[in-house]
Amino acid sequence: MKIQLHRAGIVGVVVVVLMYVVIFMSKHTSYGSFPKGISEETFASRLDSIEQNLHKLEKMIQESRVQQDTTDKLAPDVDQHKAKPEVPKLYPDSFLFAKWGDGLTAMEQKQAESLFQIYGYNVFLSNRLPLDRKLPDTRDTRCLTKRYPKELPSISVVLIYLNEALSVIKRAVKSIISHTPKHLLKEIILVDDYSSYYDLGRPLQDFVDEIHKDKPALIKKVRHHGQKGLSQSRISGWEHATADVVAILDAHIEVTEGWAEPLLARIKADRTVVVSPVFDKIHFDDFHMETYLPSAHGFDWSLWCMYESFSPDWLKMNDESRPGKSPSVMGIFAANREFLGEVGGLDGGMNVYGGENVELGVRVWLCGGSVEIVPCSRIGHIERAHKPYALDLNPLMRRNALRVAEIWMDEYKNNVLVAWNLPYQDHGIDIGDVAERKNLREKLQCKPFKWYLENVYPSLATLDNLLGYGMMRNNLLGNFCVDQGAVPGNNPILYECHFQQPQFCYYNQDSEIIIGAIKSHKYNPNRCLVDSGSSSTPTLLNCQLAKQQQLHMHWDFKQGKEIQNKVTKRCFEISQGENYEYVLIIQQCTGQSWTIQHVISPF
Repeated sequence: MKIQLHRAGIVGVVVVVLMYVVIFMSKHTSYGSFPKGISEETFASRLDSIEQNLHKLEKMIQESRVQQDTTDKLAPDVDQHKAKPEVPKLYPDSFLFAKWGDGLTAMEQKQAESLFQIYGYNVFLSNRLPLDRKLPDTRDTRCLTKRYPKELPSISVVLIYLNEALSVIKRAVKSIISHTPKHLLKEIILVDDYSSYYDLGRPLQDFVDEIHKDKPALIKKVRHHGQKGLSQSRISGWEHATADVVAILDAHIEVTEGWAEPLLARIKADRTVVVSPVFDKIHFDDFHMETYLPSAHGFDWSLWCMYESFSPDWLKMNDESRPGKSPSVMGIFAANREFLGEVGGLDGGMNVYGGENVELGVRVWLCGGSVEIVPCSRIGHIERAHKPYALDLNPLMRRNALRVAEIWMDEYKNNVLVAWNLPYQDHGIDIGDVAERKNLREKLQCKPFKWYLENVYPSLATLDNLLGYGMMRNNLLGNFCVDQGAVPGNNPILYECHFQQPQFCYYNQDSEIIIGAIKSHKYNPNRCLVDSGSSSTPTLLNCQLAKQQQLHMHWDFKQGKEIQNKVTKRCFEISQGENYEYVLIIQQCTGQSWTIQHVISPF
């Protein structure tokens, strides 16, 4: 503070001196003459003296500045650099603040948590990030040396949203404009599935208008007059697209440099291939991007998506820049717009969300096309902590899965029923009219689903030896079901029936009892009920391992009768434990009987 005052004093002296010079000159000089009574030499001497003093003052000011800067660095002013008091996290159990949020005020925390609950990701942070931020280049180095044809198809990019954060949509649009060659990007189509938030009205339009100043008509807006869901929104985007290729993306993405050319090159080489980029994960809390390895997109018999390893042939190439065949797509894809129409576009009978991506992948493979993942194309995708627009997707997903199974899976459609624990007959779920899609399949002369299992997705288990499945109950205690128990853990338990996957049981033609949801893939082992031969505690072990070790895993079971081990002749039963609670036990048979919920064939 003393140095600052000293500096102010120096500046004041300079000002006074300059004023004196001006007054002196104005009073005693006129143009072309010197002051009266003062010789030219004297006047020049006085000016030299003033100039020397000014130089000294200038030097003092410079030294003062250096001293002040050093002091500021070593001893910051208390008033300006006083540390903020640490504010405890107000939401210690919130996923948002698990690894993010240090240093926020109480008001900022409240705002961030409120926005997080609405959107499922950190909008508070998103609103403060640059719209044109640079993401890391996660491509394999071999991708950087690839050369693509000069003449590539044009592309329409569809962004679908429902009450998305405006800053997220803006960042998606900016990234597409920045990272797609201008001569290839024909249009960006914003499909609004009847959003209700104010900032997706006029504020979004203002953003579009600003872009149109430099790029007229680049962005099209399509708004539904009622909420139709993700499936129908994709159809709307495809129908409004006019470019050679249509890329259908979520709105909560950021494309990265070189994302479009690899996709367009593959479609140029083969118009019947549907391609997908690799999704790198943008974390919902701090928006940093995590690199994902290239993987195929598969599914289980419930038709939930999952990542799969590429084929052994792809792995042998040891080149992560090469496209790999995929059984399906996860919802973000690009395709030749006309070819997509030729194979039926997107199924308008799918409701809201779930299964439509599997339906597209299966149909493309069966009807003359293929699906590939293109690792040199990368897109950052925000993974929400929760989906605020649909808390329970199971009913929608189940309905759509049954529709896909009925149209495309032939005799293997029963596996979808097993996965959802529904009866073979009269499941009672309305899957809509499927006649038009079945006619399309016949018109296109599509292959049977068995061909798909053998040639595209051989790791999918066929589940063709089941006799019964579902809840398993003892006649003595109807409200309790066999349950797989704690995982990890190897002991089944008796638990009040809740009809969820831990209580799914299966009896097959090999006389095995599988407890816990049956695995959809051959590479995942199920767990079978085993009698140790000595202990009274039933055990669950890897079925393949139990078979190799010739353990006691085979049971005689008839619906409504006892369950007896074929070797030990002991029975799987229930008994009252020490606290009068019923437990599962293996003991000498006492005549107890069991039923399983759904019977495929009488046994």
